[in-house]
This record gives sequence, C-alpha cells and structure tokens, in this order.
Amino acid sequence: MNKFERVFGVTKPVIGMVHLGALPGSPLYDADAGINGLVAAARIELAALQSAGFDAIMFGNENDRPYEFAVDTASTATMAYVVGQLRDQISVPFGVNVLWDPHSSIALAAATGASFVREIFTGTYASDMGPWTPDAGAAMRYRDRLGRRDLVMLYNVSAEFAWSLDQRPLPDRARSAVFSSIPDAVLVSGQITGEAAAMSDLAAVKAALPDTPVMANTGVKHATIADIMAVADGCVVGSALKVDGHTWNPIDPDRARDFMVRARAARGY
Repeated sequence: MNKFERVFGVTKPVIGMVHLGALPGSPLYDADAGINGLVAAARIELAALQSAGFDAIMFGNENDRPYEFAVDTASTATMAYVVGQLRDQISVPFGVNVLWDPHSSIALAAATGASFVREIFTGTYASDMGPWTPDAGAAMRYRDRLGRRDLVMLYNVSAEFAWSLDQRPLPDRARSAVFSSIPDAVLVSGQITGEAAAMSDLAAVKAALPDTPVMANTGVKHATIADIMAVADGCVVGSALKVDGHTWNPIDPDRARDFMVRARAARGY
C-alpha cells in the first residue's frame, strides 16, 4: 500500500475544499469579523463537508487575492491557528494549501498534522503573479527536514492563472514530473478556480501515468462527476458545493450532500 492509499483509505477519494476567508494582511480581510470570524465560518463548512460524507478535507486560502509566491508569515500562522481551533472536530484525513507557496504549505502541514498538501511544485510559467518558477527539490528537502516524509504530496501540473512556458504536451510534463520529483499524485486543473480541465487533458495524463494517481483538481461539477470518475483516480471540489455554485459563496449543505451521492454512485460505493 502506497502513501496515497494509506492516507485516503478509499478508491477514487473526493476531497472537499474549505475556502478560508481572507487572512490578516490580505486586501479582502474582514477586520470587523476578525480571526474569530474566520474560525466560525470554517467550522460551519467543515461540518457541512463531513456531514455530506466527503472522504477528505483541504483547507486553502483562496480568498487571499492577489496571490503571492512568498506568502506573508501572518497568513500561514493564521491558517495554523484556524486549523488548530478545529482540529478536534476533524474526523477525516485533511490537507492544506497555501497559495502559491510550497514551503508555507509544507510548514503548515507540519504544524497542524495535515496528511497531505497540494501545490505547484514543478514547471515554469508566465502568470498573473509574475514569473513562476517553483523548486520541487527545495520543497521536498524542506519536507524531510521537518520530519514529514509521510506527507502526501499532490502535484498540480497545470497551474491556474498561468501559461506554461514549457511547451511539451501536458502528458509529457506530467510524466517527467513523476520521474524527477516523486509526487504521490498528479492533479490536472483548468485555467482558473472553478473552471474544469478538458476531459481530453485528464484522460491523456492518466494514460501517460497508469501507475500514478491522477486527480481532477478544478471545475468538477455535479453534472460531470460521473465522467470524471470514469477516468480519474479522484477529485478535489470546491466551487460546485457553494450556494449557486459560486466560488466565493459559503457551502450549501444540500449541494454538498447531492455531490457525494453522485460521486459514490459513479465509483460504485
């Protein structure tokens, strides 16, 4: 049993997103609600996802726009505090993602006991945030220095808000990342949060990586989950679970439950 199977414990896991509110220091931070407001909102979303039967939860700072490559220390510290306040209520495997800073994501996982992280660890991109050149070697060594070799590394190989300057076909880039950087799973994304990857891209990456878990990372919807589960080894979902399916709205418990009913039917259990 590999780390991916050991952490998720199911075939084709479905990871539900808790999109934290904007954190202190970011432009959209709600100072009136404060940190207690962040904890309260996250607690409601965590409960909704767990009640709906999601296999795992991931905490992310999607509201910290504009995003940064070197995240403010206050962002990581606040995320650690929020997760820590909820820790005794989390009953499924959980992960973290500090956009777009691999070292901060790994540090947060080490501090909170998260089982997995999602990030852009490889590639070279022109992005909305400027030139994007992550360093998987440094990130993996940092993980080991923090004593977290058990941490499941989810590599997003098609960066959102960006264009790859490496013009090899996506399946070739994914195959190369697996060979050179040792991810536990590869994630395929659309162009922005809430926008789906092309099914042809997902299928091509999976065909190139028959022995590596490949997950759909963005834009998974109620109407498409069956088709995605027929190809992918699981998915991450956020926007589709929100009120009216809008990324920045709170989670709709009914939409979350309906999504998992469809996901279970698609994978046969």
